[in-house]
Amino acid sequence: MNLICNLPAKKVYVRKEYLRDHQDGHGEFVEGVWVSAKSIPGRAFYFETYLPEYGALYDKLPISAFLRKPKSPNLDLSLENLQFWNCMDYGVVCINKGFISSMDCEVYTRDHGFMKGQYLFTLDNYHANIDVIDNNVSETPQEHKSHNCIALENGQFGLYPNNRMRLYDLSITPEVPYVPDFKVSTIEYQVENGTSWGRLGDTDEYFWQTPTERDSNPSKSSKQTFLAEQTNGTISS
Repeated sequence: MNLICNLPAKKVYVRKEYLRDHQDGHGEFVEGVWVSAKSIPGRAFYFETYLPEYGALYDKLPISAFLRKPKSPNLDLSLENLQFWNCMDYGVVCINKGFISSMDCEVYTRDHGFMKGQYLFTLDNYHANIDVIDNNVSETPQEHKSHNCIALENGQFGLYPNNRMRLYDLSITPEVPYVPDFKVSTIEYQVENGTSWGRLGDTDEYFWQTPTERDSNPSKSSKQTFLAEQTNGTISS
């Protein structure tokens, strides 16, 4: 169970009311730098932020606490418009999906239609401890969601799943792309259990063959068959 992961050192502004437990500080902003994120199932992601003016770390703030500039946005999105799903497990990792990092991004908010933004990084959950019963859904195909952090054009940050955003590359995306008509993936794909070509516990050959392959070529060893296929061009290096 890792609970916490490092974040890119992104400069942000914290709404001061979040630093004052919403008792006061409204309309004030404190400069900060993201340090880490915490994942607790059933809650929003919690961000830890370094506040240079105070030399302080402040922990456990949701994505709605942060702005790109020290001013309130004209369209101020609520937390449920900024993060669609609660954390799905204690196991969490932060990655940058490099291929999409320079593409134009568009997200579909809950209540305010489409909004443009810039991709920053992704928080993704997994079940970290195999000795603990998995009572969450981070590894259930139809329930798992990624949380892509997007710097939104209104000045806020959002954590959006793949199916609420689209990305456009100047070089390879057509002028008018198709509207996605996909179904949710529900299958746990694997390649070992349930196969019918036999088992390999009876051989220690490096160039092994399945029982079916051996039965169809009884006069040739695995190595001979491999070399013959390579010579004939069946196998390419």
